Amino acid sequence: MNMFEILESNVRSYCRSFPVVFDKAKGDQLFTDTGEAYIDFFAGAGALNYGHNNEFMKSRIMEYVSQDRIMHGLDMYTKAKEEFILSFSEHILKPQDLDYKLQFCGPTGTNAVEAALKLARKVKDRTGIFAFMGGFHGMSLGSLSITSNISMRESAGIPLNNVTFIPYGQSFGGLDTIRYMEQILSDTHSGIEKPAAIILETVQAEGGINVAEIKWLQNLRQFCDDHDILMIIDDIQVGCGRTGPFFSFERAGIVPDIVILSKSISGYGLPMSLLLIKPELDIWNPGEHNGTFRGNQLAFVTAKAALEFRTAERLGDQVREKEAFIKHYLESEIRPLDPELQIRGIGLIWGIDVAHLGEKAAKEIASNCFKNGLILERAGRNDTVIKIMPPLTISIDNLRSGCDTIKECIRQVCHTRFAIR
Repeated sequence: MNMFEILESNVRSYCRSFPVVFDKAKGDQLFTDTGEAYIDFFAGAGALNYGHNNEFMKSRIMEYVSQDRIMHGLDMYTKAKEEFILSFSEHILKPQDLDYKLQFCGPTGTNAVEAALKLARKVKDRTGIFAFMGGFHGMSLGSLSITSNISMRESAGIPLNNVTFIPYGQSFGGLDTIRYMEQILSDTHSGIEKPAAIILETVQAEGGINVAEIKWLQNLRQFCDDHDILMIIDDIQVGCGRTGPFFSFERAGIVPDIVILSKSISGYGLPMSLLLIKPELDIWNPGEHNGTFRGNQLAFVTAKAALEFRTAERLGDQVREKEAFIKHYLESEIRPLDPELQIRGIGLIWGIDVAHLGEKAAKEIASNCFKNGLILERAGRNDTVIKIMPPLTISIDNLRSGCDTIKECIRQVCHTRFAIR
């Protein structure tokens, strides 16, 4: 570990929570260089929905590389890109009658967020954006401006302007948030101008696994229509099947104006990001948003394979079955440990809020989970939420085993806290 500590920047973070050297990974497990196995409830922060080294996708990579196919193509026409576009249209867009154009951004989610904000402001000729408290959208300046975490915002080093933060969800301390926005825009003395767009996650992942109500999402869509405001859905972490259907907003029956995808869109953990744009909004000039690596050819190959794998394995049905298992487990096995535990989630993203046990409780639980062979992270305000986000392909046995580990680690902390009381 000394080599990393001496030569790698202090900015490193996850390795501080998981201080081992990982060497191999398969399916729903990671393995250290000395052979210890860890069940993965982290899934590459949402980039590995299909698990580690998925055989179906790996075979496509090996075949592609062995034939000396194009590896770097900027935004030139390539066969790999063509095949992905056609596959995405056939598997995702046409079945839902969605009419979007595809924009391939730089390979990170935050780059696609930047593109979405730039385009919204260009289309509407307005500078303001409405974002939500608890939202996380990335670490570049534009993305940071719409991210609410104060400590993260401070890392920008400059003021982050032209964003108004709104309480998230249908009710915030009794406040009707849609009505609140209506009042903002109708009050000539609110001091807040009409925004170009409203950006949101339908499930705030880093914000603490906050699931937006269906009716609220529908009302928000209507609000955007009524006021000529673009609706941007950031589906970077909770899209690509994480909530069950491919898009997290499908459950509400709404159609966003712009959709942002990254993380698991490549299927294999390869860098890739994608913007879905309603055709009438595609007013870019050529090269107005570009990047050297906006055409990751290997990612196109595995992204196409991921769509085929999802269909062949009926992955949406699998997620619903595992969702039922984990929901029942959390309610019947973990909640009885302490009735004050807050449990929330959907699909295969769940959170256990242990804030009432003290700010150090979640860190202690997560650390003990790691010591017992389970990798997971914390989220939410003050990182008090234990975040459960395994690969969608996780086996029921390992899903149960991981949940058993969480149960035991929470039980130990509860026992200690209650003994002190």
